[in-house]
Amino acid sequence: MTKGHERADGPQSVPALLHRNAVKFANAPAYREKEFGIWQSWTWAQTLEEVEALALGLLDMGAKEGDFIAVIGRNRPKLYWAMVAAEMVGAIPVPLYQDANAEEMAYVLGHCGARFVIVGDQEQVDKVIEVQDGLPNFEQIIYLDPRGLRKYDHSKLHEYDHVQAAGRAKRDELLPELTARQDKLDYDSICVMLYTSGTTGKPKGVVLSNRNVIETSKSSSQFDDLRQTDDILAYLPMAWVGDFIFSVGQAMWTGFCTNCPESADTMQTDLREIGPTYYFAPPRVFETQLTNVMIRMEDASPFKKRLFDYFMAHARKVGPDILDGKPVGQWDRIKYKLGELMIYGPLKNTLGLSRVRVGYTAGEAIGPEIFDFYRSLGINLKQLYGQTEATVFITAQPDGEVRSDTVGVTCPGVELRIAENGEVFYRSPGVFVEYYKNAESTADTKDAEGWVATGDAGFIEEGTGHLRIIDRAKDVGQMADGSLFAPKYVENKLKFFPNILEAVVFGNKRDECTAFINIDLTAVGNWAERNNIGYASYQELARHPQVMDTIQSHVEEVNKSVAEDEMLSGCQVHRFVVLHKELDADDGELTRTRKVRRRIIEEKYDDIIAALYDGSKSVSTVTEVTYEDGRKGSIKATLEIREAKTWPTAQKIAAQ
Repeated sequence: MTKGHERADGPQSVPALLHRNAVKFANAPAYREKEFGIWQSWTWAQTLEEVEALALGLLDMGAKEGDFIAVIGRNRPKLYWAMVAAEMVGAIPVPLYQDANAEEMAYVLGHCGARFVIVGDQEQVDKVIEVQDGLPNFEQIIYLDPRGLRKYDHSKLHEYDHVQAAGRAKRDELLPELTARQDKLDYDSICVMLYTSGTTGKPKGVVLSNRNVIETSKSSSQFDDLRQTDDILAYLPMAWVGDFIFSVGQAMWTGFCTNCPESADTMQTDLREIGPTYYFAPPRVFETQLTNVMIRMEDASPFKKRLFDYFMAHARKVGPDILDGKPVGQWDRIKYKLGELMIYGPLKNTLGLSRVRVGYTAGEAIGPEIFDFYRSLGINLKQLYGQTEATVFITAQPDGEVRSDTVGVTCPGVELRIAENGEVFYRSPGVFVEYYKNAESTADTKDAEGWVATGDAGFIEEGTGHLRIIDRAKDVGQMADGSLFAPKYVENKLKFFPNILEAVVFGNKRDECTAFINIDLTAVGNWAERNNIGYASYQELARHPQVMDTIQSHVEEVNKSVAEDEMLSGCQVHRFVVLHKELDADDGELTRTRKVRRRIIEEKYDDIIAALYDGSKSVSTVTEVTYEDGRKGSIKATLEIREAKTWPTAQKIAAQ
């Protein structure tokens, strides 16, 4: 078999990279998966055989060049193979969010016109069957896990292993056609189509070519010296561009091993067992891990708690400098080594981050306190800035130039410019081909010269060349007095506290800022149990006077910190409510990547926002909610509105 269009200047497609790896790294592990508590492993040579068998099976089912093949489920090697197999036959893989509801899936499946859908289990099969009548192009479902599907109508249902078996049985007959299709693949062939999270409207299909994926994977791997011997844990949604680049693009380019956890529930245990050397997590994951650490320390003995606080204070002082190779006094180094032995080492081991050589966070800004906490432990955590339309990478932080307030310098091959209104534009080999069936949005986002509008406001620092992102351009505004309003900056500071899961700040064109707060049920519930405080629901716990007092102290602490920032000191929170329910993607309040949908929240909770600004002490409200089984209901609540202490701003202090 040919190598799927490999040229003198290197492989030109993801299947070509797979062929290269099957020869170059034949017996090295390519994919691992934990199933029934046992790690299964496939080498690169075995992976090629598995992918090829599925591709032949798809040919046998009538897959045509240009078809769209949807992939839905949790991170599993077989689903990653499905995406590569789709490209092998000249089709286009379209991964979907596995927690999307049937209606959200129907939109994507209908928009791309998927003929085939490859899913993980019965839950996903049910969602596709529920909406299939509205999908004129849909023909067949292939499923991995047969549990619960025995009595289904199998005229359109096929087990993954059976499709592979049919492909293997007809190998001699179908191989020439598969070879011919792979030989047609080149840098301009479509590699994948990924849908945006849809913060402002319907998701858009972002078309990425082999050039986008391979060039970006190549340059980013070189930037961070990623190696064939590296290990990653693939646990983030497969529909997200970051997971595709880390678990397919960079994995295929470098030949490192992609490890899939058994389930979301065992993720933390599996993370510890694998001990990845290259690790990515959005801020929310790092926040949750830190919350769990703080909860455990609250339960520790007074001696252990004092020991932890003492050494963590030292780590914050010298840890980042030691990590960056900067000069640190001998006694401080000795004390840090002692802390490593007693606190930092065991803590990193508990978190599963002992072996991390390169760690990244992105997706949204991370609170500086959270970022500094991990770096103080000696974890090489860095920030990158990117988006689906850039095939992830726009800027990243080089080793030794890591700061919590920037997102780094331009990645290799990327150009940056800042428009007059502060919006960030970029151009790179990773710039997407188009939005599928949406020429108007493509033209709005990408100009004739290839410059792409990010929708984010920021500036490039003189001297360092580092990019600082202020907020989403559409969310940045002005207070009534003309000072800058950047809600994300304040929200991230609030979310540093383990008790606060989510925060939404309002204030554009107004005299003062106000906020919605969601408590973290795990952290606050743990506190309630320790103090023998009974509660029957999230709503009851959120209204508890001591919880309200604690949240108020957090808001006031953030206000004090915000007051010291010359540019954003007008964004202090004057009044807030602790919401009666968690903001939820099923209720349309968050995207599937858990980004806040501000406009929807402003419309849905307009009565609470009005009360925050009219001087009310409380507000009664009724909110529609969606239960796990899809039923609709409503929650009634009377919310207390709290006043928070604010501090003189940097400008006012200077004027006095």
